[in-house]
Amino acid sequence: MSDDENKPARKPLGLKRSVDAGEVKQTFSHGRTNKVAVEVKRRRKLVKPGEAAPPPPPPAPAPAPEPAPAPAPVAKKAAPKKAAPAGETPQERVARMAREAEEARLRMGEESRKREDEEARQREEDEKKRAEENRKAEAEAEKQAEVEAKTEEEAPVAAPEEQVEAPAEDAGGGPAPAPRRFTPVARPETKKPEKKKKTDKRPDAVAPERPDKRRAGKLTVNRALNEDEGRRARSLAALKRAREKERRMQGGPSKPREKQVRDVIVPEAITVGELAKRMGEKGADLVKELFNLDMMVTVNQTIDQDTAELLVDQFGHNIQRVSEADVDIVNDEDRDPEETLKPRPPVVTIMGHVDHGKTSLLDALRGTNVTKGEAGGITQHIGSYQVKTKDGNTVTFLDTPGHAAFTEMRQRGANVTDIVVLVVAADDGIMPQTIEAINHTKAAGVPMIVAINKIDKPGANAQKIRERLLEQEVVVEAMSGDVQDVEVSATKGIGLDELLEKIALQAELMELKARPDRLAEATVIEAQLDKGRGPVATVLITRGTLKKGDTFVVGTQSGRVRAIVNDQGKQIKEAGPAMPVEVLGLGGVPSAGDVLTVVENEQRAREVAQYRQEKATEKRTALAPTNFDTMFNNLQSDVVEFPVLVKADVQGSVEAIVTALHNLSNDLIKVRVLHAGVGAITESDVSLAAASKAPIIGFNVRPNPKARQLVARDKVEMKYYDVIYHLTEEIAKEMAGELGPERIEHVVGRALVKEVFRSGKKDKAAGLLVEEGVIRKGLHARLTREDVIVSATTIASLRRFKDDVDEVRTGLECGVVLADTNDIKAGDQLEVFEVEERERTL
Repeated sequence: MSDDENKPARKPLGLKRSVDAGEVKQTFSHGRTNKVAVEVKRRRKLVKPGEAAPPPPPPAPAPAPEPAPAPAPVAKKAAPKKAAPAGETPQERVARMAREAEEARLRMGEESRKREDEEARQREEDEKKRAEENRKAEAEAEKQAEVEAKTEEEAPVAAPEEQVEAPAEDAGGGPAPAPRRFTPVARPETKKPEKKKKTDKRPDAVAPERPDKRRAGKLTVNRALNEDEGRRARSLAALKRAREKERRMQGGPSKPREKQVRDVIVPEAITVGELAKRMGEKGADLVKELFNLDMMVTVNQTIDQDTAELLVDQFGHNIQRVSEADVDIVNDEDRDPEETLKPRPPVVTIMGHVDHGKTSLLDALRGTNVTKGEAGGITQHIGSYQVKTKDGNTVTFLDTPGHAAFTEMRQRGANVTDIVVLVVAADDGIMPQTIEAINHTKAAGVPMIVAINKIDKPGANAQKIRERLLEQEVVVEAMSGDVQDVEVSATKGIGLDELLEKIALQAELMELKARPDRLAEATVIEAQLDKGRGPVATVLITRGTLKKGDTFVVGTQSGRVRAIVNDQGKQIKEAGPAMPVEVLGLGGVPSAGDVLTVVENEQRAREVAQYRQEKATEKRTALAPTNFDTMFNNLQSDVVEFPVLVKADVQGSVEAIVTALHNLSNDLIKVRVLHAGVGAITESDVSLAAASKAPIIGFNVRPNPKARQLVARDKVEMKYYDVIYHLTEEIAKEMAGELGPERIEHVVGRALVKEVFRSGKKDKAAGLLVEEGVIRKGLHARLTREDVIVSATTIASLRRFKDDVDEVRTGLECGVVLADTNDIKAGDQLEVFEVEERERTL
């Protein structure tokens, strides 16, 4: 036996294994199994040198169910008693440790639940005890109060002495019943539970006594860390419900709220949401009711007035039907009481034929020269001025144009005036516009004063003018009539004072009055788009006082008075009746003749303006072609259209130009105004003109810089005018040029086709008998068959027997070859004619 064999076997060097490995066999359904490798890692414990390692603690020691100190060590010692069975495999040890851990977890959970139940029960008992103590204290206090009341009734005088002597007897050692009887009242112990209750911060303790404050549900750090606060704070909704419940408890039994019946104003069309708001009901309730009526609508949908009335009746309200027209303002219905009216200046309109001296007469009355500012010395729009007489009275003058195109402006001037001064030139007599002004005056029903002007000129005959006025049923005072007349000279200043006196006399007879202390109403005399000031309207105040800052509606526009400018160009704060002023602050350019009405607020102004805009849109839509047949008929018509764009400085000029252009139209050509507006020529105007290949007519306006660039780029035709005569003449010439020269036919001769022969390979020759006139070579010809035109051609060849001739007269026979046609038959008629071209005029 060798030494190596006697030596014990050496173990290999290495660290001690800290992991016990093993396998666990898993069993599944259908006889399937699986082996899983399991490793259990031992925890390393560090101990001081010389100390024994402590025994391993149990995986999960169960806590003691009671807070007493005795059971705790028992629980700690109980866990190690379970010794590992002999021959236990690592897999079994792992399973056993997992099972013990699960049991410990369940045991801890059970003990925690028991402890929570015990705490909750203890809190309930404490609350019950406190409540019982409070009830006992209240009962004892009530009893004590009853005893005191009885004692006072039996001995009302001795009661105070008894209360005073009670402490002395008690101090002497002798027990007395009176002090003991009053002890609960004297001792404050009965109020301690209430103080404790108030200082108690637990929500479950406070809830039975009083509701929490609004912020009671706020979570703070103290409440989160306080174990007595409970698991969860009350929500804000729960607090609201508790507060509402307490309010109902304090107010006694809740009574059903009485339904409020409303007077609901229902227009012709209204949305479901707006109707619900006016009824004071929920929109969902109205939608549900409409669903029951088989109407699938939403809150934002519009229903008619009958359906709205059905809903209003269903919910027990009263309906008030109104139409959309009620939104609009009707000025005629509003009449001012007689006692509120005060005298106002007269409004005088100067009318007459062009160049009869209307503006010159007004210049002489005002002491200024307005004529120099007008192009060509012709008034292009209505001017409004105020003149002060020698006696201090004020007269408002309106100067109207005399040209035929300004008919609407003269009519508008006659409608807003009190007195009309008809100016007739003594050397010219009664002219067409003079007659028209007389007709406007009669239609308006206003008095007239005839001013016979230019009396200083040689050849002036005022008597002849008076006689000519009789033809128009105007009888002056000199001819035993009731119309005043005066002879004046604007340049020499003759008869001006007499004219003012007659105006004052006529105004005095009319007793002109208006109410100044009310919301203003005015008539738009003129409107324009100023480059620096925006939309500007010249208005004449008819009643009320217009003030700076007033909200108004005029036509389809609304706005707020930003500034008021008088006829002298000065800004004023307010304007009274019969005063012409310029108003700034409009939302857009209104139409001349519109009524400006001051309203109470901006909402009302926007409402009325929106309603008027909708009506204007409906009117334009109604005038447009509504079906394809009408559109195609317009396209297939032979009428030539002449498109134009019109831009002018004022609204009245726009109206006059559009009217004059439409009057130029006839059966062959008509003017189509693509756009007519007030203000400078803009880029959009140029773009529209370029797309439509239409010229732009600028009347006292020019394009802005960007528009000028577009005009040069797109080569748009621009036409600038400052006198309406020149505008109508040039446009008429262009329209005539668009049609071309006028063609006039003159029939030369007629012939009957007797026979048809072949002429060459393709052409046919016709043997004719000339029945009327003469047949010439090269003239235009029409071949008719039974009075129906077969072809329009020319005579290419004319022969008499075999000789070429230039013409054949009546009663002779000839042969002809017609150009571009071979459809010739015996019995046809041939008509020969000449065409003459003339310059066309409109």
